Amino acid sequence: MIICRILGYLLAIIAVAAVGYEAWQAVGNGGWKIITLGELWFTLDAQSLSVSQAGIQRYVAPWLWEPVITTILLWPGWAVFGVPALLLMWVGRKRSKRGRFGG
Repeated sequence: MIICRILGYLLAIIAVAAVGYEAWQAVGNGGWKIITLGELWFTLDAQSLSVSQAGIQRYVAPWLWEPVITTILLWPGWAVFGVPALLLMWVGRKRSKRGRFGG
């Protein structure tokens, strides 16, 4: 369960960084705009985004990129990392040694 917690914390750090990037962009641009995962990926490394698309469409499954991955790339970046982070931290939480009813 410690692996779930560690992965959850790492994803939470990435989610907080994505929100921080949105805030930084809001200050610079004068207005808040939700930044999608695709925009974040393109900002970090546009070439890897193109290579991933070509590789998935050519070697994995062409249908996987268009309806599935493009939908995920259009979601807010903080949500894509934040929701799994919360789930992993919840699954990997330390449980009390007592019984369910405190006895």
